[in-house]
Amino acid sequence: MKVTKLGTVLLTALVTAFALPGTASATTYRLSHNTSDTTTWHKGAQKFNELLKEKTDGKFDIRIFPNATLSGGDQMKQATMVSQGALDFLITSAINVTPLVPEMAVFSLPYLYADYKDVDATTSGPTSDKMAEILAKKDIVMLAWGENGFREVTNNVHPIKTPADMKGLKMRVAGPMYIDVMNALGANPQQMQWTETFSALQQGVVDGQENPIGAVIIPQRVYEVQKYLTTWHYSYDPVFVGVSNKLWSSWDADTQAKVRAAAVEAMDYQKKLTRDDTAKGVQFLRDKGMEIYEPNAGELQAFRDATKPAFDTWAQKVGPDLVKSFQDAIKKAQ
Repeated sequence: MKVTKLGTVLLTALVTAFALPGTASATTYRLSHNTSDTTTWHKGAQKFNELLKEKTDGKFDIRIFPNATLSGGDQMKQATMVSQGALDFLITSAINVTPLVPEMAVFSLPYLYADYKDVDATTSGPTSDKMAEILAKKDIVMLAWGENGFREVTNNVHPIKTPADMKGLKMRVAGPMYIDVMNALGANPQQMQWTETFSALQQGVVDGQENPIGAVIIPQRVYEVQKYLTTWHYSYDPVFVGVSNKLWSSWDADTQAKVRAAAVEAMDYQKKLTRDDTAKGVQFLRDKGMEIYEPNAGELQAFRDATKPAFDTWAQKVGPDLVKSFQDAIKKAQ
């Protein structure tokens, strides 16, 4: 009996050993993003994984980590980890990469864009290629643009109709450029990780915040802790899928083409979801009890004028030539 059992064990081991090279066991990669699993960011990540599995015949699999868990909740640190090869993929917004790549702030300059047509003119063509080149210098390969969206302002104190209404408000912001914008408006900006923001709003540590409707305010249920929203469209924020150059360089051209194709298709899907959710979002928020103020052209101009000093400061930091290339692309589209 002992010999029989030993023979069975050995046979099983041999079968397993010979079977392994022919199996379709997937290589698992890690992708980090800094919002919850209810957002279009996460849905875009899931679509990316689905498409990548399909295009690689199941050889690639992606494990998705929301809420920046792999970087200890630090949404700014994710890009550095990808740059160093410590993380495989990320989906993040341009503003979250600015500590590593200051030029990424160009997308979020106050009142650079008027509408989606302007946006699409810069996330394709020469300006998109230029941003990909800049990211590549930091060992991040940009695969495709998605959308966070136009950032709208919410608060719990009063409706915001003029720049003067911002004075003294404690505003949560995501990065350095928004600190300068809020200072220009007379607000009191406080940089804070997104994972800490909901409770800070709930407890009154901050009065308000600014984020896109479809990508963040609705799926992150900001309406539960904020009363007033103004659709001031003051800043735009794209998201993108990035991959570590260390990993990218390890693949042959065919694999790279499959990864990029999956990313482009996934971000097209994510962008459509975000824009659809934004289009119906204002009424949804009204139904949830928020008071919505929609400024007219003259009122928006007042905000544009008030934030011009921040625009000028950051245009110099980003690089005047880069800013001009964006402005030229927008004019051409118009």
